[in-house]
Amino acid sequence: QVQLVESGGGLVQTGGSLRLSCAASERTFSSYDMGWFRQAPGKEREFAAAISWNGGSIVYADSAKGRFTISRDNAKNTVYLQMNSLKPEDTAVYYCAAAVRNVYRPYVSNDKADFGSWGQGTQVTVSS
Repeated sequence: QVQLVESGGGLVQTGGSLRLSCAASERTFSSYDMGWFRQAPGKEREFAAAISWNGGSIVYADSAKGRFTISRDNAKNTVYLQMNSLKPEDTAVYYCAAAVRNVYRPYVSNDKADFGSWGQGTQVTVSS
């Protein structure tokens, strides 16, 4: 499994921005699709964004479209989530996840069941 460490969470006011980072230990990082998920108190973990191993396929949750941008730097074994125009409903623990590249699927998955490695999470709190 890939070891994943998230950073960049914190407290921000409504309308503010945060950039989350996720560093992977695996030297074959470029073989993994990467995703960001989030979990608010009392709610199930939900999909936010995902990017394929080469960046060729990107998908966002409807709630993230137009505000969040996922990117990756394979040379640094790192995936990012730029979050702009944050809202109180974005408050959650954000998790980075890795899925082994599926050569039979030309697009990145948004299903958490496809992601086998998870980080510990980073808290994002948006105050109103």
